[in-house]
Amino acid sequence: MGGSGSKSRGFWPFAGSGIGSDPANGGNEQTLSRLRGSMSCTPFVFTRRSSLYYDEDGDLAHEFYEETIVTKNGRKRAKLKKIQKNLIPQGMVKLDHPRIHVDFPVVLCEV
Repeated sequence: MGGSGSKSRGFWPFAGSGIGSDPANGGNEQTLSRLRGSMSCTPFVFTRRSSLYYDEDGDLAHEFYEETIVTKNGRKRAKLKKIQKNLIPQGMVKLDHPRIHVDFPVVLCEV
């Protein structure tokens, strides 16, 4: 959990270079706001990576299982075996409505 933020990948587009919070610089807030304002990134997310997969038949689902017959003590029993090979991820999916980025530093609701 928590891997959806961009900090885990080392890129955080909504922060300055750290110049404004440097004690040697005196914490100049105008410098920090100027750096944030000059960046050309949007706080909205328009696509996401899908969690669905295609199997060999072209079916689309989160997980795939196949039924196998297991004989134990002379009794036949059906078991479901999870398929993890030969699955192709669906890829990027366009969102119906734009979402706000996880790392966008704005308070939406204060209690």
